[in-house]
Amino acid sequence: MFSLTAPAAAAGTAVATTEAAAAAAPGYDLTLWLTAGAIVVLLALSGFFSGSETALTASSRAKLRARADKGDRGAQRALSVTEDSERLIGSILLGNNVVNILSASLATALFTRLLGSSGVAAATLVMTVLVLIFSEVLPKTYAILAPEDLASRVARPIGIVTRIMSPIVTVVRLIVRGILALFGIRADGSGLVFSVQEEIAGALAIGHSSGAVQKEERDLLMGALDLGERSVEEIMLHRSGIQMLDAELPADAVLEQVLKSPHTRLPVYRGERENVVGVIHAKDLLRGVRRAIQDKGPEALKDFDVLSTAMPPYFVPDTTALDEQLREFLRRHTHFALVVDEYGSLRGLITLEDILEEIVGEITDEHDTDAVQSLSPDPQGDYLVDGAMTIRDLNRALDWTLPDDEANTLAGLVIHMAQSIPTPGQVFSFEGYRFEVVARRENRITRLRVRPLEIGE
Repeated sequence: MFSLTAPAAAAGTAVATTEAAAAAAPGYDLTLWLTAGAIVVLLALSGFFSGSETALTASSRAKLRARADKGDRGAQRALSVTEDSERLIGSILLGNNVVNILSASLATALFTRLLGSSGVAAATLVMTVLVLIFSEVLPKTYAILAPEDLASRVARPIGIVTRIMSPIVTVVRLIVRGILALFGIRADGSGLVFSVQEEIAGALAIGHSSGAVQKEERDLLMGALDLGERSVEEIMLHRSGIQMLDAELPADAVLEQVLKSPHTRLPVYRGERENVVGVIHAKDLLRGVRRAIQDKGPEALKDFDVLSTAMPPYFVPDTTALDEQLREFLRRHTHFALVVDEYGSLRGLITLEDILEEIVGEITDEHDTDAVQSLSPDPQGDYLVDGAMTIRDLNRALDWTLPDDEANTLAGLVIHMAQSIPTPGQVFSFEGYRFEVVARRENRITRLRVRPLEIGE
């Protein structure tokens, strides 16, 4: 009843063995497919983290702010997420590294099972290619093409990830700062790596080099950005060039000087030029003279007090930043200030027009007696320039890079480099430029020939 023939038993055993082998074959192993699926998901997560990092760091906060002001909630969330950049980058890097390491481990196990001992090398090669293409280059390239759009879309999930990983990131941050402290490096995270001015300046430089921004537009914007970095001493009119009125002169002589002057405001001194007692505005003087003549007739000029129409002088230190001085001019509703040094000695004068010219360039009118200097090279490539021309103006006009740390004018730069007062005909070469002294008046260099040196010259 229980007997089986030998052939039947053998056949049953063979069938069972075949079914077991089929069940054990890789193509029918559920674990293998789950591992492969997990690797694909982890690669997608890695791409998400990589693209999000690039989008959130490369997006313009100004553009995001403009979108947020128009009601874009995604842009507003992106701005909020990027407030703490250190925590944001730490969370993204933590998540990216976790999924990359996990995917590499699963791939190694998978290929080892399929190929044996050679699976480690195969897993390394395959995962390197997959991670490079699908988890790094592809998402980051897309993020660079549309950073604000992607940043707005990923802000919500990245915000959730950041909150979840915040405790771990905090611990990692403390460990990193502790290690840096051992080397004397303080990482308090209190400031930005780049200032807003540096970002704008960099964008203008890139735009100008690519042709998207014209030189005049770049110079105008850069002039406005640089006001906070420059002092009134750098652009003031030196005291040797100031037209001043002597308070001891008779009224008709003062009136004649005012009418001949191209300036509307003139300082008034008594005794010596350092002793400035007021500033006369041409309109105020003419109004005062007119009232005096109406009251007493033409003879009133003999006893007319010029200082009765003068305004009190306004003095500023020579170290005052230009942007601060601009605000002071606007607050005081005045356009004219006398510049003094730390000892109270008169250094020069500065006007609102001087500051505006640093932004928009030279401003001239029909009363300007000095024509704007034309910068045209001669056949040898030399530029004939005034020694009093500022280094900044020359750099700005010709896109040169002469240093202006030690001197404000070209004459001052030559004297500083030569460590003496050169004579006409002397030639100097430094900072990649050739300087020839053309004319000198007393101790002042009045004319120079300048040109950039050729390579090997």
